[in-house]
Amino acid sequence: MVNRVYGYVRVSKPKQQPQRQIENIRRSFPDAIIIVEKYTGTTMNRPAWNKLMSSLRSGDQVVFDEISRMSRNAQEGIDIYLDLFNKGITLIFLKENVLNTEIFAQTKQLALTGNSIADIYIRATNEVLTILAKNQIRAAFEGAQREVDLLHKRTSEGVRRAQAEGKQVGRKPGSKITTAKSVAVKKQILRYSSSFNGTLSDKDTLRLIGTISRNTYYKYKRELLHEIEAYSL
Repeated sequence: MVNRVYGYVRVSKPKQQPQRQIENIRRSFPDAIIIVEKYTGTTMNRPAWNKLMSSLRSGDQVVFDEISRMSRNAQEGIDIYLDLFNKGITLIFLKENVLNTEIFAQTKQLALTGNSIADIYIRATNEVLTILAKNQIRAAFEGAQREVDLLHKRTSEGVRRAQAEGKQVGRKPGSKITTAKSVAVKKQILRYSSSFNGTLSDKDTLRLIGTISRNTYYKYKRELLHEIEAYSL
């Protein structure tokens, strides 16, 4: 049976485009099956990813442009990495290839000799190498998480700066009509969405608000991102 190669592409915000990631993966793996996930923030509740996970089998490969596309949550990232590795799935990170599972597997390649004394040292060496490799992987995911935490901090600072200047964050510049409902809903999005000051996915934020359609939710979110990016420059 021919093993399958998947390219997993993820964008966190509505304004981001997946094309750069797709091109990078295609350059090294032209036959990869591309899986695109949109507007996920930091959550691991991703429909396309979940579907891919359920279909993977030993020998398959999953290619990422960089490790943050797999996860920006350190603990979830390392758990998923080790789970897939133990199932025989090969993970490839184009921009951090030292973290590829092929490299991680090499830490376990010191073979036992049959000599009881020598094998004690070999087992100890293998254990130390494995711990060092796991720490390196964990550090990479923690770096990705720090990156998104910093982004959230800058977003919050942008909101506070706009408010201090008397700006109405949540109202699209130049819009003709601003309703009390839209202002209230945008405040909820700012508070609860993981793209801003909260921890909830878009799906959970929309469910919590409960009074707007999916299209309206993403319209308001785009307007908020546009305003905040302007104030954060």
